[in-house]
Amino acid sequence: MKSLGINWFIEGSLDFEYKKYILLDYLQEINRYFDKSKLYPNLTDLIFHYNNLLYFKKNKSTLQQAFPQRLTLADIEAVKLTYQKIVDDDSSMKEIESIITYALQTMDPAIQTGKEIYDFVESRLNIDPVGIIPLMPYHGYFSLRNGKEKTHGIYEYQITIFENKDDKYRGININFLDTYEESITKTPEAMKLDLILRNKYMPNPAVYYVQSDITFPLEQTLLPVAKRSLVKYISNAA
Repeated sequence: MKSLGINWFIEGSLDFEYKKYILLDYLQEINRYFDKSKLYPNLTDLIFHYNNLLYFKKNKSTLQQAFPQRLTLADIEAVKLTYQKIVDDDSSMKEIESIITYALQTMDPAIQTGKEIYDFVESRLNIDPVGIIPLMPYHGYFSLRNGKEKTHGIYEYQITIFENKDDKYRGININFLDTYEESITKTPEAMKLDLILRNKYMPNPAVYYVQSDITFPLEQTLLPVAKRSLVKYISNAA
């Protein structure tokens, strides 16, 4: 996957047409992945760059931290003087603002496409608890069925909670354990019993059966969406 540097819009030549070419080349590849319903890591990368541009647009003072990264002068005073020369150059700053404005407008449709694909995949997912779920369901297992595929993946998950100054967030860590083929005898309930027997450290785990009715790219789409959907499901049920 082609990538953009964090400060791609201010590094090197501050030429609008050149930056436009770099951006369109990047978005062309992003859209090629989206056409194949491959979301990650492309959507995450795209949203990161979009938010980074917004941040710089709203906080131009942070340009002071970014410009020195593209300088090779060893002397600190010389770096400061060089930076000040760039900042004082109105034409350079106007060019940067033009690049940022164009990039935000051009990235937005691609982000909307990615979100629409995400919403569609999520709408095709179904999550069912297997057996009785414990009061603290933040550590357990889930099996994942991808459309009509016979082989299901089994994953151990652990939901983590982290905070910043404004809010509390939940993330999820997963570990692939095994695969199994569902049959009359190999049911989700039998899979749960087997996990309990194999892993004594979790005698009463939370177990979920996650399935999509359409086959999607597993690593790039289904698994990332399933992880986020499971976090949402457990958070709403807890």
